[in-house]
Amino acid sequence: MSKKPYPPKEINMNNKNEPITGTIAETENFLAWKAEEPDGEVTYHIELNNVTVHFFQEEWTEFLQLIKELK
Repeated sequence: MSKKPYPPKEINMNNKNEPITGTIAETENFLAWKAEEPDGEVTYHIELNNVTVHFFQEEWTEFLQLIKELK
């Protein structure tokens, strides 16, 4: 499977209107990353092949709790 171009560890290009993105975790087929928006809000994203799921902070916290319960 070919690798997709994922957001780099940290990128902003000194543009105050663009989010700062960072990789949280990555495997061959999956990627979790976050974006710190200029307004201070943090959003989380999980890429599962060709599907991306987006979370706000409250949803991300609940999702992580769900994952812990799956173990």
